[in-house]
Amino acid sequence: MSPAARPRAVVLLSGGLDSATVVAMAREQGFDVHALSVAYGQRHVVELEAAARVAAQLGASAHQVMHVNLDAVGGSALTDVRIAVPESPTSGIPVTYVPARNTLFLSLALGWAEVLGANDLFIGVNAVDYSGYPDCRPEFVEAFQQLARIATKAGVEGAPIRVHAPLQRMSKADIVRRGTELGVDFSQTVSCYRADEQGRACGRCDSCRLRAEGFASAGITDPTRYA
Repeated sequence: MSPAARPRAVVLLSGGLDSATVVAMAREQGFDVHALSVAYGQRHVVELEAAARVAAQLGASAHQVMHVNLDAVGGSALTDVRIAVPESPTSGIPVTYVPARNTLFLSLALGWAEVLGANDLFIGVNAVDYSGYPDCRPEFVEAFQQLARIATKAGVEGAPIRVHAPLQRMSKADIVRRGTELGVDFSQTVSCYRADEQGRACGRCDSCRLRAEGFASAGITDPTRYA
């Protein structure tokens, strides 16, 4: 089926393992994928290069990078170089939580979807193997979908936008297996919070730990490049 004949969907694509799998899943479901990445002042900006590679490899019809200066807000180890990225699990919500990040990301996706005439948004949040971020929970996804229904022209006119979070209840191992089945080249992805300019992972941050455990539990060779 040609892209013009498929329903459009906006898929948030960070360049990491989870979002790459979501792009592949949206494509499998028959959507014409318009991938959206966000430059938000993240210290691991190399992930945006990975996002471009993933979008091309998985056949997205379009890939756009939008800009939001969350580094001006601060308050997160991912946007403020003065806050150290922890190398071991911590109790409570970790300092790698970025205030309002997924709310803003979905809002940008919502706006683009309206212009595209797309009724579907995809986001790779997960509530099983994750770091405890409040905006990764099912309650958040459900609340945002309700917001989308009342805050948009499409919703008011009877064409509500749906928010898909297909990884919500999957383990990291399940995500690795599903992505592999769908042909995702995980060697092109970057998940590390402290990746260097070549995209090599530190192997010690929370994101690296969850990713490595996922490959190990799935019984699939980890293609991650480490510094």
